[in-house]
Amino acid sequence: MRSVTEHQRVIADMITSRPAATVPLADALGLVLADDIVAPLSLPVFDNSAMDGYAVRAEDTAGATPERPVVLPVAEDIPAGRTDELALQPGTAHRIMTGAPLPAGATAIVPVEATDGGVRSVQIRQHSDAGKHIRRAGEDVNAGTTVLRAGEVVTPAALGLLAALGLAALPVVPRQRVLLMSTGSELVAPGTPLQPGQIYESNSVMLAAAVREAGAEVLATATAGDDVAQFTAVLDRYAPDADLIITSGGVSAGAYEVVKDAFGREGDQGVQFVKVAMQPGMPQGAGFVAGTPIITLPGNPVSALVSFEVFIRPALRAAMGLPGPQRPKRAAVLTEAVTSPRGKRQFRRAILDPAAGRVTSYGPPASHHLRWLASANALLDIPEDVVEVPAGTELQVWDLS
Repeated sequence: MRSVTEHQRVIADMITSRPAATVPLADALGLVLADDIVAPLSLPVFDNSAMDGYAVRAEDTAGATPERPVVLPVAEDIPAGRTDELALQPGTAHRIMTGAPLPAGATAIVPVEATDGGVRSVQIRQHSDAGKHIRRAGEDVNAGTTVLRAGEVVTPAALGLLAALGLAALPVVPRQRVLLMSTGSELVAPGTPLQPGQIYESNSVMLAAAVREAGAEVLATATAGDDVAQFTAVLDRYAPDADLIITSGGVSAGAYEVVKDAFGREGDQGVQFVKVAMQPGMPQGAGFVAGTPIITLPGNPVSALVSFEVFIRPALRAAMGLPGPQRPKRAAVLTEAVTSPRGKRQFRRAILDPAAGRVTSYGPPASHHLRWLASANALLDIPEDVVEVPAGTELQVWDLS
């Protein structure tokens, strides 16, 4: 029987990064930069006004007070976006909007609140020091500066910066494209009336959400019955475009195990089926189909999602260069006693109170009890050599919140 740690290594070695690609800004959120980004221009691009008001020569406002305002003729209006180059003559003012280019000769901006708001002439009611309310070119970013480093995650703020620098696309580590396949002749789509012996297919919905939450892309979701020809037809349709294939169901020891039947129960067709010393999720499989990694998970929903968390999520995030590929691990004190099967590492649904440093087992350990997993925010990680865990024991907990 394979240990959890060994199977984690197998999966991590299988899932490798895609070559760097250039994508539009709109598609880059959450991805990791594949190269440093050097500013092609300065920000601001030009000297501009930080306020709505009047561009002046600072010396022309000397002595201005509300009681004795300085009156200057308004020679020009400068809205944001005006492109012709203007010069401010001594003893005059230009009405100017926030972000508009500073005219040559202007040394200060008088906010409109410190004036009468005049159009032909303006009463300036306070002295303005040189440089006041002016944004200088390069004040934020100088051209040639490295503004972002390879390995950083693209955030909304980063996208705003890059757009301001005029960049339309970025070099990134692309998302992993994942094909999800559920197997079982008893499965029907949610919303379809159930016939006797049928159940609703939930794994693809659940695993697709988990794949996206991990930062990867769902290429397609598909369901195949317990028929090898149908299974391989679906696989052949989607697999060439996938970076990873995940199946759920069809990997146990009984009859009608379509995934095992499709790849050879002895692992002679590129996929090896193993037992991993864990609960839930003991039956696992991994290998390659036409060069594409395939990971086969058990069909019980809890087993499938716990297996994804333990084996696939960390490997996916690492392959995309995302920070914190592992879920945060915390030490917490168990509030009530639990038992665990000897020789298996148990991942048990739990409610974690991180502020109090306490954790409570939540629901029975059986792999079909999805309700309890839906409300849990943590997994108890009970070592394989531990059978009895008394209340008050400090355990390692995987924080799923």
